[in-house]
Amino acid sequence: MESHGEGFIKRVSHRERILRALNHCPPDRVPLDFGSHPNASIHIKAYERLKSYLGIHAETHLMHRWMQVAVIDERILRYFDIDTRRLPLGNRDKSIERDLDEFTYIDQWGVIRTKPPGTDYYELKESPLTGEISLSDIMHHNWPDPLDLGITRGLRERALELRQTTDFAIVVTVPSGFIHYTQFIRGFWDWYLDCASDHRLFEALADAVLDINIALVWEIMREVGDLIDVVVTADDIGEQRGTIVSPSTYLKLIKPRQKRYFDEIHDLTDAKLLFHTCGSVFDILMDLIEIGVDVLNPVQVSANKMDTTTLKSMAGDQLAFWGAIDTQKVLPYGSSEDVQLEVIRRIVDLGERGGYVLSSVHNIQPEVPPENVCAMFEAGRQFGTYKGQFHEHA
Repeated sequence: MESHGEGFIKRVSHRERILRALNHCPPDRVPLDFGSHPNASIHIKAYERLKSYLGIHAETHLMHRWMQVAVIDERILRYFDIDTRRLPLGNRDKSIERDLDEFTYIDQWGVIRTKPPGTDYYELKESPLTGEISLSDIMHHNWPDPLDLGITRGLRERALELRQTTDFAIVVTVPSGFIHYTQFIRGFWDWYLDCASDHRLFEALADAVLDINIALVWEIMREVGDLIDVVVTADDIGEQRGTIVSPSTYLKLIKPRQKRYFDEIHDLTDAKLLFHTCGSVFDILMDLIEIGVDVLNPVQVSANKMDTTTLKSMAGDQLAFWGAIDTQKVLPYGSSEDVQLEVIRRIVDLGERGGYVLSSVHNIQPEVPPENVCAMFEAGRQFGTYKGQFHEHA
């Protein structure tokens, strides 16, 4: 690898910086991500304060409705020297999604969400297939159309513009596989009961959702699979203590379907596959690698067994890590100095020999002060340069 002055690696483009890191090859510095997908953005309340702090005057646009996260203004992305850019999908031409009242809406899957006054997020209110249901109920549910032309209209043109006029890594988000959607459609209580006692029903619902999302991925990748650098999909399989189901249930019901979904994505694009799952996934880390995950996000460091030194030593040659800056305690409640130390720690633990993209653990929450957002990215630029070993900063 070419170096430049006193052990520094020669400056590379933003895209090459990301790709080198994801290929476990040190770039000039640890890459930075902010807002490239709906689980790496910022809540609109924190975003308004960040815009004011930076003197940015711009309308706020939602990237994701029920999580209430923002599309990041290009001026902010350039201010922090962010290496990624989001490639947004289009809006559906046909959908049952609509507002039911001032605080409530129904989404494309028939799930009803509500945001009571004074709250920060939309909560699950009603699941369309909850309670006693049959296979016929699943078959006749009002499923969204994966071939809706609005989703991909203009997508290739937008990707080409990013590719030809910028040097940023292009990130596109495809649907979650099946865990999230089946939990929302069935309701969490019934979803867990199905996991335990009615595998036939669980599998029928999971496969119905998966078939739709695979068809949609085909449409998306047919348009831009040759133009993107990272493809993101999300499905939380972890919680604070461990996986959301037992290892045997994961192996029987979930892993084979995840493999099917990830295989389809890999067959359609050479882009790196980033899998977002919250919580502790240490116990299935090697399974995720086996079924095709290239990059793990958000690396929830506050969860059980998610020690970054251990993760790197265990899987760092096969898996890249994206995130890891603690949003549970450090970003909302720490000082700027605490944030700097957190950044240094994660760079030291995860950044050696490449394999790390710096970002927050999931979205930046409403309580996070703008000073700490700035401190995170400033520390990433300051301490993330590949000059010898990172341990000199520890």
